[in-house]
Amino acid sequence: MATSALHFETLQLHAGQQPDPVTGSRAVPLYQTTSYVFKNAEHGANLFALKEFGNIYTRLMNPTTDVFEQRIAALEGGVAALAVASGQAAQFIALNNILQAGDNFVSTTHLYGGTYNQFKVAFKRLGIEVRFADGDQPEKFEALIDSNTKALYLETIGNPSFSIPDFERIVAIAKKHDLPLIVDNTFGAGGYLFRPLEHGAHIVVESATKWIGGHGTSIGGVIVDGGTYDFGNGKFPQFSEPSEGYHGLVFSEVFGKGGLFGNIAFIIRARVEGLRDFGPSQSPFNSFLLLQGLETLSLRVERTVENAQRLAIWLEQHPQVEAVNYPGLKSSPYYSLAQKYLTRGAGGVLTFAIRGSKDTATHFIDNLKLISHLANVGDAKTLIIQPSATTHQQLSDEEQRAAGVTPTLLRLSAGIEHFEDIRADLAQAFEAVRQAAPHQSGATGSTLLPEPQPEHTATLEV
Repeated sequence: MATSALHFETLQLHAGQQPDPVTGSRAVPLYQTTSYVFKNAEHGANLFALKEFGNIYTRLMNPTTDVFEQRIAALEGGVAALAVASGQAAQFIALNNILQAGDNFVSTTHLYGGTYNQFKVAFKRLGIEVRFADGDQPEKFEALIDSNTKALYLETIGNPSFSIPDFERIVAIAKKHDLPLIVDNTFGAGGYLFRPLEHGAHIVVESATKWIGGHGTSIGGVIVDGGTYDFGNGKFPQFSEPSEGYHGLVFSEVFGKGGLFGNIAFIIRARVEGLRDFGPSQSPFNSFLLLQGLETLSLRVERTVENAQRLAIWLEQHPQVEAVNYPGLKSSPYYSLAQKYLTRGAGGVLTFAIRGSKDTATHFIDNLKLISHLANVGDAKTLIIQPSATTHQQLSDEEQRAAGVTPTLLRLSAGIEHFEDIRADLAQAFEAVRQAAPHQSGATGSTLLPEPQPEHTATLEV
């Protein structure tokens, strides 16, 4: 049966793999090897010359990783995928694949802190300029485009602002200027909550560490090629001119639109030049573990989204909470866009601002017992972090505010535990902060918190 006819829940188990033809193994085997024996001298030469597809060296390809790549491509609706060492590596390889010194690309201030720094600092060293739109309004993106702009880049759900772009309008701008749109779909959970390619994006990148793996055991990233953009249109000499590294091969002619293999030039070049030259390959063992996570992706995300929605509603009513930011709340400025694009739920992460000071937020975290304080999201366990002190610490105060980060802001990634157990842990931490407040307030009373109101014993329905 063609994979296009199968549902997401089936693809996450079956796409990209058949039972092992030699051993009959139903599970995907772990090929923990560095290299592969060639059939003969001609076979080896053809592989290196890109005249045949096959395995050469695990830095470039691996049978276990190949299953992972095919499965992710099927889940996201792309033509091909490339696994890399991390989400940071995915966005670097994807952008470096099409940019060179003198080029620029347009992104938004609503980005993960590590992404913001990579764009602002690392790419500048390569002579590549990022232009940050203030927010993700389409008109602000368009105002920054010029003749040297080579791509638009944004996140499905901005982290940690939880902004949701109006994809239809952004895609229209990309089409108008004939630019590839690259979307970080990490918070789209491997395509289960959102599939950017279906809405007109051309390339997807994501951290596989998060919901795809989902168990906090493996770092990984992935790039998915939608196969819909013509990189041989003359804007990208890396694709339309002879390659120095492959004896004059022109990627857009051999692997582009109208070619024998379909329009896979982007992902082929990312593999054979990006991985070859920079080397951020994903280990076979991590691919194996990420495949285990993929098999339960939809089930975990369903529970995560349910818990996140219920926690957001409960926190919004709590007297010690100043504000809650979650696209699934009607109070969110992105609620209507969430309803339009995220029909399976508004994601598994929320932020809330605790009443008091930065020290109040720190004291709250230190009193949690079940919820883990660490720098990750998308785990099966519930996680929390204080972005101003951690993930966005290297940004200036102005840059933090532009990213939606304030001193009392806490980011919570909902896990799959029972909702009441998560709520109870938060409740006891709020109580610990309330009891400590009079002793910490001093003369100013800056950290005093209001008296809590009686909580409803009935479970909030979503």
